[in-house]
Amino acid sequence: MEHNLAVGLDIGTTKIVAMIGRKNEYGKVEILGIGRSKSLGVHRGVVNNITQTIQSIQQAAQEAEASAELKIDGVTVGIAGQHIRSLQHSDYITRPNSENVIDESDIDRLINQVHKLVMLPGEEIIHVLPQEYKVDGQGEIKEPIGMYGGRLEANFHVVVGQVSSIRNIGRCVQSSGLSLEGITLEPLASANAVLSQEEKEAGVALIDIGGGTTDLAIFRDGIIRHTAVIPFGGNVITEDIKEGCSIIEKQAELLKIKFGSAWPGENKDNEIVSIPGLRGREPKEITLKNLSKIIHARVVEIIEQVYVEIKNYGHEEQKKKLIAGIVLTGGGSQLKHLKQLVEYITGMDTRIGYPNEHLAGDSDEDITSPLYATAVGLVLDGLKRQERRRIEEGKKIEEQEDVLEETQDTKDVKERRSFLDKLTERVKDFLDNAE
Repeated sequence: MEHNLAVGLDIGTTKIVAMIGRKNEYGKVEILGIGRSKSLGVHRGVVNNITQTIQSIQQAAQEAEASAELKIDGVTVGIAGQHIRSLQHSDYITRPNSENVIDESDIDRLINQVHKLVMLPGEEIIHVLPQEYKVDGQGEIKEPIGMYGGRLEANFHVVVGQVSSIRNIGRCVQSSGLSLEGITLEPLASANAVLSQEEKEAGVALIDIGGGTTDLAIFRDGIIRHTAVIPFGGNVITEDIKEGCSIIEKQAELLKIKFGSAWPGENKDNEIVSIPGLRGREPKEITLKNLSKIIHARVVEIIEQVYVEIKNYGHEEQKKKLIAGIVLTGGGSQLKHLKQLVEYITGMDTRIGYPNEHLAGDSDEDITSPLYATAVGLVLDGLKRQERRRIEEGKKIEEQEDVLEETQDTKDVKERRSFLDKLTERVKDFLDNAE
């Protein structure tokens, strides 16, 4: 595969998307190919049938390869699912020599210390995201590098997930004949794709409504402050329509997409949809008012849970206020009148997020649908990872040239890798040794 290409693989509950992208000369991302298949082996963001998931991944990958006329090998995968939780944690290190300024290696030492936190059995730390630092008790420091001080402490946002679930995803990817280049938290990927830097500065909550899960990522001052995965999404709405109207799932899904609305006041009592009966039975008549009542009840429940998380983050305190409000994305965000309902429940400004923040201007309408926010975000992440790798390789070549002048600097760069890269490697090692 060419150097400047990356592939995002979004393994969702309803669909699996493989997306191939590359950076053009303007630094924007062009999507070269896309493939999607129905996801059969995933429940609420967690793989529960390996064989079916492998088939779905292969199908999506083949379709993407055909549309881009390229071969795929490495992919960046997103993880979400009901096993993800996050916590706040503070930690500090005492520096041996406060005559030297704080550098990368001190921050690494501090972050590595957070990784020693004791988790529940079977859990693993996925992300450690520093919020703000204190140096010798002086707080609210965004970037401590270059400062003097003996004690360096920080608040961290720590994201935790189940090892077995992450390994299962790795297993599916490898068995599909692809290699695992990187793992990213899905809410972070979606956020990269749809949020602007200004929104992240002002304070914003991204709500990604998928089929099986609803992901939340909160930013303020350009830093991720809170993440959560709520274990239901669009599928429970379909499920409710199916039960409430006694129809089959396929019909319920179509009804939701074509006629569904999150706001019951919209529909008149006499608007009726007729649904063909099964195998010679009478057709069913469903009023749109009842349909939207069913949808409304469920959507309110999802939004209220998300709002509880936004309050947990502290949105009601003045200095934590989310000025840019809420951005809705994911397939579930296409429900009619959802924006109005969310504004009504939360009292926060709301917009629908399309993943066109970093895409080339002439991108297909289809690709900029909120449906593909996570996939686009994973492509962006893969491209970023490659750039880092190129920089590191460039440094290595320079190093070989200046072997004589072995400096401290180059060593630090090699050590500072995001924890997710380390996690990816651990998952890879585990899979290689498990065969």
